[in-house]
Amino acid sequence: MAAAAAAGWIWLWGWGRRCPGRSGLRGPGPGPTILLLFLLLLGPVVADITDGNSEHLKREHSLIKPYHGIGSSSTLLWDFQGSTMLTSQYVRLTPDERSKEGSIWNHLPCFLKDWEMHVHFKVHGAGKKNLHGDGIALWYTRDRLVPGPVFGSKDNFHGLAIFLDTYPNDETTERVFPYISVMVNNGSLSYDHSKDGRWTELAGCTADFRNRDHDTFLAVRYSRGRLTVMTDLEDKNEWKNCIDITGVRLPTGYYFGASAGTGDLSDNHDIISMKLFQLMVEHTPDEESIDWTKIEPSVNFLKSPKDNVDDPTGNFRSGPLTGWRVFLLLLCALLGIIVCAVVGAVVFQKRQERNKRFY
Repeated sequence: MAAAAAAGWIWLWGWGRRCPGRSGLRGPGPGPTILLLFLLLLGPVVADITDGNSEHLKREHSLIKPYHGIGSSSTLLWDFQGSTMLTSQYVRLTPDERSKEGSIWNHLPCFLKDWEMHVHFKVHGAGKKNLHGDGIALWYTRDRLVPGPVFGSKDNFHGLAIFLDTYPNDETTERVFPYISVMVNNGSLSYDHSKDGRWTELAGCTADFRNRDHDTFLAVRYSRGRLTVMTDLEDKNEWKNCIDITGVRLPTGYYFGASAGTGDLSDNHDIISMKLFQLMVEHTPDEESIDWTKIEPSVNFLKSPKDNVDDPTGNFRSGPLTGWRVFLLLLCALLGIIVCAVVGAVVFQKRQERNKRFY
């Protein structure tokens, strides 16, 4: 367990310094000396870590310029609806106008068990602070092209949603917006706009992605039950951790998409590209025997998301403890017990010696 957690830490470190499919980014992360040290310490665990050379772009699930294969024909790869407008440089889900909804959806279901999606996006408009909205949603869901109240798409969905929310509807919140959050749904949960999805949020982070004068990127990785969301918003060509949770179960055969909506406030919501990479991950025979299309979207919690409380830093004290954190807690507890035992033994021995002097 400790080795697996440490391997996850190394993977996260390495991933934060590279970006498959994008040029100009730094190399594969830790140097050869450090990698050799971890190979010696962890043995076969490191072999399971996905490196940049093992990821393959899946063009049938990717949206890349020039935008061929977009439209209503059954032979095309992407469909769009609502206010979505296609240009040579971007796909605009909504213009900077009130009461608009738009979306774009992959025409083919995805049957990859392990994947990574890189999204190049831009949210911008004339509105000043807290006078803009509402944001973008990225989807991996059973249904597609169904308009609704959740950032231009349907509520009570089945699957995964990542919300890039720019407007705080809950005036009592201490979270700082724009804010990125994650929700997994089996159709039984409803997204509460008045609370910015607080009751159904798994985890989230503050992310200043609106009206930036450089490119903004978001990456979503799902592999072996671990869901990670990273951002590159500072024009540094480096990923920054936003969300990292385990125990997530997602089926295969769902659709990727993106949607956006405006209400009384508005913004331009643009998608420049969506690139899906297959992660080459080995699964056990038991995992391979599972019918992944029949899996129910779910998350194994250590506590309910309704126990979430706002943090003035903009982060959520929500996510379940990862294996690495559990290991550290157990290690600290064990060390504390050992220290107490040693101190107790020394004190007891000195008292015994002191008592002997009186006889």
